[in-house]
Amino acid sequence: MTSTAPTTAPTPTAFATSKDGTAIAYERIGSGPAVILVDGALCYRASGPARPLAAALARHFTVYTYDRRGRGESGNTLPYAVEREVEDLAAVLEAAGGSAHLYGISSGAAVALEAANVLPDFLSLALYEYPLAVDANGPVRPADYIETMDALVAAGKRGATVKMFLRTVGVPSAALLVMQLLPVWSKLKGVAHTLPYDMRVLGDTGSGRPLPTDRWTGATLPTLVMDGGKSPQPMRDGMRQLADVLPGSEYRTLPGQTHMLKPDAVAPVLTEFFQMHQR
Repeated sequence: MTSTAPTTAPTPTAFATSKDGTAIAYERIGSGPAVILVDGALCYRASGPARPLAAALARHFTVYTYDRRGRGESGNTLPYAVEREVEDLAAVLEAAGGSAHLYGISSGAAVALEAANVLPDFLSLALYEYPLAVDANGPVRPADYIETMDALVAAGKRGATVKMFLRTVGVPSAALLVMQLLPVWSKLKGVAHTLPYDMRVLGDTGSGRPLPTDRWTGATLPTLVMDGGKSPQPMRDGMRQLADVLPGSEYRTLPGQTHMLKPDAVAPVLTEFFQMHQR
């Protein structure tokens, strides 16, 4: 059920039940057509950009944020499979009334696109910096990347898992040293076990090969593909190629933005796009 009046703070946590019985924690804020936000790696409602972005969108939309499985207050039924993440999103969609606009950032963009490829009830789709490597210049992930990460998680080496991931995405060693001294480090280690989930959602899109043209043929809804003007060129090359292979999509660069996207920079863009495609 959606909110019928604007709210200035998120509603108390509610739970949607995924197909396999997993409880998925979510909240909503605002009033108007439904929008669902999907977080990237290591992020959840209490730690990441979703709540500030939801607040920025709440004047025009009822915005749903949720904890992906294994994070925050959501359950973590095993074994993991990408299909379970799609089912989680389907459960949140049902809680939102069965119809919604969809936005995903980073690996959350991968989850959103997988869901839009098989679920028919999204009105439009917006993606920001799906972490692709479509040629040799990109951050190509080794073939044994997931296997290595699984082994670290199984050994309880959460800090090492986070460091492996952050090095892969280009965080400098000096910054890593500083991060380990900050309170955020314990939050990152707390969800380190979900990093292999993100890698499985990304699949082979970090192989350095061009994207196949037949991978997301079911995602025919209006789609906005975005990157940041200050992001590395390989990231931007990947997003340009993603826009080329998604039918009916448009590509847009947000000036001055990086992968650490500012909510105030993207909120007006999303508002315009979602309102354009409201039915």
